[in-house]
Amino acid sequence: MDTEEIKPEKSKKTVLQLLLVVVAMFGFGFAMVPIYSVFCDITGINGNTSSVKTVTTKHYAVDENRTVRVQFVATLNNSMYWEFTPKQFELQVHPGKLYTTEFSARNLRDETVIGQAIPSVMPGIAALHFHKTECFCFTQQQFKAGEYRNMPVTFVIDPSLPEDVTTVTLSYTFFDVTQSAGKGNPVTISPSKQSI
Repeated sequence: MDTEEIKPEKSKKTVLQLLLVVVAMFGFGFAMVPIYSVFCDITGINGNTSSVKTVTTKHYAVDENRTVRVQFVATLNNSMYWEFTPKQFELQVHPGKLYTTEFSARNLRDETVIGQAIPSVMPGIAALHFHKTECFCFTQQQFKAGEYRNMPVTFVIDPSLPEDVTTVTLSYTFFDVTQSAGKGNPVTISPSKQSI
């Protein structure tokens, strides 16, 4: 009879422990997003370089003996009903030299849309050496219904980029931020905090 009384107590204890584990796992899942963002900001892994300053006045010695292939990728978030593409899909560049390329975008909706481009650079180590001086990703982009626009990106690759990195990919994903911008919650990336 004593064993029958102990079993329900053990069962209750086990159920409570399992519930605590589930709640802890659920909380950890939510905490991973900001933890991952902070980790990427600090290390530059995954092309995230929001903690690195933009080069605006520094001049590099151009390395004419080295060429780096820079690829350009344009993607849209699922909610974006736009056309978005790079004008050039690839450039051969010399580290230390300033280059300008363009992306084009068109709002296919019959209403005004505000978009925000989020950049990334791969491989991750290259993100610390890829600096933009002008970019449409620094601010939100408002497009009227059907509006088409060319958007320039001016960049330089630091000659201290490791020698084994021969290809760098600059990728942008455009997000629809119309609702958050309309509520007074601008989603901007400050040029002083963005290196890519």
